[in-house]
Amino acid sequence: MREIHIEEIRKALEEAVVQANTVLPADIRQALERACESETLPRAQKLLQITLENATIAAEQQLAMCQDTGMVVVEIELGQDVHVVGGLMEEAINQGIRDGYERAYFRKSVVSDPFIRINTGDNTPAVIHTHLTAGDQMEIVVFPKGAGSENMCQLVMLKPSQGIQGVKEFVVKVVREASGNPCPPVLVGVGIGGNMEKAALLAKKALLREVGQRHPEEHLASLEEELLEQINTLGIGPQGLGGQTTALDVFVESYPTHIACLPVAVCLGCHATRRVKINL
Repeated sequence: MREIHIEEIRKALEEAVVQANTVLPADIRQALERACESETLPRAQKLLQITLENATIAAEQQLAMCQDTGMVVVEIELGQDVHVVGGLMEEAINQGIRDGYERAYFRKSVVSDPFIRINTGDNTPAVIHTHLTAGDQMEIVVFPKGAGSENMCQLVMLKPSQGIQGVKEFVVKVVREASGNPCPPVLVGVGIGGNMEKAALLAKKALLREVGQRHPEEHLASLEEELLEQINTLGIGPQGLGGQTTALDVFVESYPTHIACLPVAVCLGCHATRRVKINL
């Protein structure tokens, strides 16, 4: 049995939320650079250049790359041979987020009640998902998600008879309806199967994959590539002002489902899809 003290978790979360909000992941930056080179519409190319310049300034000056520093999603893979000591893991996670957002002067965007809407003042609580795994390791992915892209997510319960064509049509419809609202170029996470909540979780989890990382199942990898091509023919482009770069990538995750169900969720990530992985 391996022990991890909550102070180690708190410190890791504090550093991770600062890094996530100030340093664009390398795979996304590289994808933006490739898009900038291949984009044929001058206006779209200029917007991609500005996006890259913004990311450079944010990293160099330790400033938030976007004013919406998001509601923090935390994905935890917890080995069954790990014993968290010194207090509650969830409290340590939230304290780390409080400390990081305060230290870096990030905007606090969480309200305590969906209707009363009084700001909590510290950007907590986080949305925390914990999954038990084998071994004595703990992996944490910190994923601050802004509302601009989150508000454009959709879920549908298709009939199984609608099949893969129905899935394609729904995904493209979601991106078309979102247009410039999620600050494209976007990353598109697609969750298929399970039940209602599982599909949504799969779609969110899909955004944690690196650009260019195809699904190991051939039929799902082909679906990702086909959807990416279709989405980039919509002409929405960077910031919704036209161009051939509407999405940087599409990721599909699936799960077994009921014989009468075909749940599909689409989660969009903006051009500043922020994620940091920690191994303790």
